[in-house]
Amino acid sequence: PQHKCGNKKSCPNYHFAFKIISGAANVVGPSICFNNEVLMSSVKNNIGRGLNIAVVNGTSGQLLRAEAFDMYSG
Repeated sequence: PQHKCGNKKSCPNYHFAFKIISGAANVVGPSICFNNEVLMSSVKNNIGRGLNIAVVNGTSGQLLRAEAFDMYSG
């Protein structure tokens, strides 16, 4: 069976599934999947170098904000 975000197991009831994949240098970009919805990825063109963060409402699962913070350039 397929599980949300491609995880190996299903989450318990009243829990959200998520998967965070870090990038590999500048070859493979990071991605964030939450409850079977890709929030950030190179396909969505909303990632950057540094920290890529998605803020999600813990009750509803609604995406509040997604942002990339470039820690290299200051």
